[in-house]
Amino acid sequence: MTATRLFEVLGLAKDAATGGDLAVRSPVDGAELGRVRTASLRDLDAMIARAVTAFQTWRTVPAPRRGELIRLFGEELRAHKSELGELVTLETGKIREEGKGEVQEMIDICDFALGLSRQLYGLTIASERPGHRMMETWHPLGVVGVISAFNFPVAVWSWNFALAIVCGDPVVWKPSEKTPLTALACQALFRRALKKFGDAPNGLLEVAIGGRDIGEMLVDDRRVALVSATGSTRMGREVAPRVARRFGKCLLELGGNNGMIVAPSADLELAVRAILFSAVGTAGQRCTSLRRLIVQERIYDALLPRLKRAYESVKIGNPLEAGVLVGPLIDENSFAGMQRALDRAKADGGQVFGGRRVLENVFPNAFYVQPAIAEMPGQTEIVKAETFAPILYAMRYRDFAEAMAMHNDVPQGLSSCIFTTDVREAEAFLAPDGSDCGIANVNIGPSGAEIGGAFGGEKETGGGRESGSDAWKAYMRRATNTINYSNKLPLAQGIEFEPMA
Repeated sequence: MTATRLFEVLGLAKDAATGGDLAVRSPVDGAELGRVRTASLRDLDAMIARAVTAFQTWRTVPAPRRGELIRLFGEELRAHKSELGELVTLETGKIREEGKGEVQEMIDICDFALGLSRQLYGLTIASERPGHRMMETWHPLGVVGVISAFNFPVAVWSWNFALAIVCGDPVVWKPSEKTPLTALACQALFRRALKKFGDAPNGLLEVAIGGRDIGEMLVDDRRVALVSATGSTRMGREVAPRVARRFGKCLLELGGNNGMIVAPSADLELAVRAILFSAVGTAGQRCTSLRRLIVQERIYDALLPRLKRAYESVKIGNPLEAGVLVGPLIDENSFAGMQRALDRAKADGGQVFGGRRVLENVFPNAFYVQPAIAEMPGQTEIVKAETFAPILYAMRYRDFAEAMAMHNDVPQGLSSCIFTTDVREAEAFLAPDGSDCGIANVNIGPSGAEIGGAFGGEKETGGGRESGSDAWKAYMRRATNTINYSNKLPLAQGIEFEPMA
C-alpha cells in the first residue's frame, strides 16, 4: 500500500503529511514519505495550555470511565493494525512483522490500562491512635510530556499514553523528528476514539513535531508535571537536571548495553536462536538489543562458528518483502557510527566478522549493513559504550564470578540474560549480587519484553519504569489520609498537649 493510501486509511487529514517544512524520508529507500509542519514555541505553549485545561475536567472523570476511552482507542488500533504497522515499517525500516508487533504492543497496553482503570488501589494503614483510620489515595498528577525515540515510534509512547489517560493525565507528545508520521497517525486514530467516546475534553493528546527547541520547552515548562523521555544517555543527562531544577518529575528510559552470559551447561541451539533475534533484529536498533556476548571459554569455539553460520543465513533487504529479517539502519549517521565503532574494535585487537554496507547498488540512498560480530580480547572501552547498530562483541570468561564482573562492568543497566541449565547459576544471576539491570532473564534473550512487567533499567539507563506492574504510580500523586471517627484527639507518638483551662 502506498504511503498516501496509508495516510487516508489511518485518518490523516489531506494536508497533514504534505506541504510542511519537515521532509520525512524512509530508511527503506531514502524516498520522501511526506512533509509535515513543525510546531513553533507559540504552538507548543498553546498545546500545553489546552492540556492544562483538559486536566481540570479529566481528573474528575471516574477512572473506569477514563478506561473506556482507552478501550475505544485499542479497538481503533485493532482495526488498523496492519496499516499502522506498515507505516511503522516505512518510517523506521524495521521488518513488517516487527512493525505489526509494535502495534500489537499498543493493543496490549490498552487492554492492561483498561483493567488498571478499576485497580488504582491505595493501602489501608493501621493507626496507632484509637478511633482513627489511615489510608493512602492516588490522584491524577497533571500534564505528562512524552519525548519518544525513532526506534519504537509508537509502542513506547503508548506505554505512557494509555496509563496516563486512565490515571487522569493529558499528554503532550514530542515524537522523534525521524518518525513524525506514525505519531500523526496515532493522533488521528485517537480522535476517532474520542468521537465515539463523546464527552472528553479537548487537549487530552497534543502532538508537537519539532527539534531541540520544542523538547527543551517541554522539559522546562512548569505546567508539565511529568516528563517521560526515551533516548540516549546524553539526552538524559540534559533532561534530568532541568526537570529537577523546577521540581518536576522525570521518567527516563535511556541507553542499554545488554549482555548475555552463555554458561557451559547452556542449550546452544536455544542460545544461538536467542542471540540472533536479540542482536540483529531491528538492525540492532533496540534499546534492548544484545550487544555483549560473554561465553565460557570451554564452549566458545563450539558456539561462535554456529553463530557465524546463522548470521550468514540472515536475509537482509527491503523490510516490506517476505522472508527479510534485517532491514536498514535509520540513516547515514547511524551507519557512520557503526563503522567508527568497528574501527575502534579492530584497533583494540578485535577480529570483525561482517559489518560492511550491502545493497548500495539497489538502494543508493539507504543504509543496509551486514550484522557484525567482533571477537574481542576483553571488555575494552568501545565494548562498554552503546553503539546503536547491529554489532555484537563476543568475549570469553573462565568462571562465573568473572562472567558476572564483566557483565556488570558497564555504565548501562537495562536488560540482561544468562543461558544455563544449572539452577545455581540461574539463581545467582537473579540474586542481589547478580545482574545489576532492571531486566534479568534466564534462557531467553534481553529483547522482547512483555507489557505486563515494568520496563526500565538502572545506572545510566535512567532508573525509570514504564508499562506494566505498578509503573502507573509514576503518573499519579499519592496522598496519605487520616480520619478521626472518635470524639477525642489523641496525638501520634503519645504526645500530651493539653491547653491550660
